Amino acid sequence: MTGATGDGFLPYGHQVVDDDDIAAVDAALRGEFLTTGPAVAQFEAEFAARTGARHAVACSSGTAALHLATMAIGLGPSDAAIVPSLTFLATANAVRFTGAEVVFADVDSRTGMLTAETLRAALKSARGKVKAVLPVHLAGMVADMNAIGTVAGDAGLTIIEDACHALGATDGAGSAVGACARGALAAFSTHPVKTITTGEGGIVTTNDAALAERARRLRNHGMEHDPARWTEPAAGSDGDRPAPWYYEMAEIGYNYRLTDIGCALGLSQLKKLDRFLKRRAELAARYDRSLATLKPHVTIPARPTSGVAAWHLYAVQIDFSALQRRRGDVMRTLRAAGIGTQVHYIPVHRQPYYRKRYGNLAMPGADAYYARTLSLPLFPSMKDSDVDRVVGALKQALGVV
Repeated sequence: MTGATGDGFLPYGHQVVDDDDIAAVDAALRGEFLTTGPAVAQFEAEFAARTGARHAVACSSGTAALHLATMAIGLGPSDAAIVPSLTFLATANAVRFTGAEVVFADVDSRTGMLTAETLRAALKSARGKVKAVLPVHLAGMVADMNAIGTVAGDAGLTIIEDACHALGATDGAGSAVGACARGALAAFSTHPVKTITTGEGGIVTTNDAALAERARRLRNHGMEHDPARWTEPAAGSDGDRPAPWYYEMAEIGYNYRLTDIGCALGLSQLKKLDRFLKRRAELAARYDRSLATLKPHVTIPARPTSGVAAWHLYAVQIDFSALQRRRGDVMRTLRAAGIGTQVHYIPVHRQPYYRKRYGNLAMPGADAYYARTLSLPLFPSMKDSDVDRVVGALKQALGVV
């Protein structure tokens, strides 16, 4: 089993690859298909079953999943979509890939997530036609989809859930994230630091067969081989039958396919999802207990009011100003002690591209969360003693021993 790097360094996140995962990949490499083969369909079926969705579409990354979802609903240059500013670049960029405009929404300064109130405020500030909203389940916590869904429904918005952090989480009603109980589609990532990995990869889930079919077509250059879906069937005729070589591209797509090699790894990893989730929750609980003595300078991650988190990240809030510590200095001190940390995320509205496009926006909730956040190491192969080591080093770095 692989966990932290061999020299004892603890990164903020890391894949866990066991011998059975390696055997699964080896079998795929020795098989007939390296890509677009049966492992892809099997992975999609098992992923859909696990999330409770009717359909799952595997693709090359979480970014590709978000892009496929935005394309599937027909987002385009005459539209806009609301995106919380506290997220990874890909959530907003997937909207821009379609030519649509981004309307940034502020977030709760404690959770870093979109709320019904910040969604309403974004709708009021929007110019033009807002077609969709992309709530983000940050760090594996679940946004309040019931409240967000009500506001979105009243405004006629399509919901695309950015669930790249949240595989295995459940909402307040007990529905798995990805079941699309309130949304049209959900996008997941299987990057190595995520709960399960396919090396690189993503998955779109939906309960709408038409959306799933369009996403599948768009992940493969927009190619359509089914004569029943051709817009110009006469061009593909071979006498009285469809030409066996013929395909049609009615709209442009991308090469967003996921390989059988990656899906073989994903299938093996999916079997261990419950174990991974359990261990992540145990580590988070140990952090909670160990950090309790550091209040009010260090605050443990804020839980949503309902639902069960997937604990992709353990992101604490630190009052760097009160402690007279620079975050960069704290991170460098921890790294020198063999502990990696990260900041999730720089608010996207601050990025030069988006400031040039939309001006200097006021997002006090996102800015406040960003100013204090720091993600500590969290991955299933960590030992309890690793948590103790991280907390001890953090105390030293903050000068609160």
